[in-house]
Amino acid sequence: MKFAVYGKQLAEPVLPLLQTLVDKLGSAGGPLYFYEPFFRSLGGKINFSVEPVLFTVQADIQGKVDILFSIGGDGTMLDAVTLVGDSGILLTGINMGRLGFLSGISKERIIPALDAIFASEYDLDQRTLLKLETENGIFRPVNFALNELAVYKAKPVSLLTIRTWVNGDFLNSYWADGLIVSTPTGSTAYSLSCTGPIIAPDAGSFVITPIASHNLTVRPVVLRDDVEIRILVGGEKTSFFVSMDSRIQEVQNPVELLIKKAGFRINLLRLRDASFFNTLRDKLNWGLDVRN
Repeated sequence: MKFAVYGKQLAEPVLPLLQTLVDKLGSAGGPLYFYEPFFRSLGGKINFSVEPVLFTVQADIQGKVDILFSIGGDGTMLDAVTLVGDSGILLTGINMGRLGFLSGISKERIIPALDAIFASEYDLDQRTLLKLETENGIFRPVNFALNELAVYKAKPVSLLTIRTWVNGDFLNSYWADGLIVSTPTGSTAYSLSCTGPIIAPDAGSFVITPIASHNLTVRPVVLRDDVEIRILVGGEKTSFFVSMDSRIQEVQNPVELLIKKAGFRINLLRLRDASFFNTLRDKLNWGLDVRN
């Protein structure tokens, strides 16, 4: 089993935890692949028993690595998704931040989690992604997202008019600050904060959630994930933002956004004591009640 480590920057107090991870992975034998910008940011503060193999792009690890560890929070994990792409590499996260909903391994459990992984005591959790198609190739070649695509206003004082079709059938004109198209994975992220529903990862659904709608009768809509969603933002010269997970671009009309399910899925590594519903209870205090 071969491993890779991805991260951005870590605070000084958590470096001993990274050293623990590096030591444990080094004990498994074989090369350890390490994201080069992350390696450079450490400034020699981590000791390696064997010099790591540095990588920067997906092609450097595709077919060479079985599991990639993302070190940080959920934002780092989403960045790692763009690196893993359609390679099929298993992805898991070690949470060095606060919530860590996607980064399922807590920093206090690095050793037992790695022992379970070495013993192949984990499950494969395949997650659907969405992709964006536009005539001018916005976000290409990384035009996919694990959590959501969001459209939102560039000017704080104005609303957007967002016309939306599902499989060519007109859905609604949203008068709102923006609109989110979310996967089940993203249903516990931005969509949830805008009163969207929580969707189980294997539900095979997308959800369309308005951001601060100016019409009180508008509510989130849950759809099958094999539909095509088309979005047009009103106004010929309207400027607005489009985000895919943690990546953002400003867009100038006219542009048509076509959203559909991506042709591949991300393989998340899930420890057997970390089910989706356990995570809901532990991370979001799901169902917390003093009577229970």
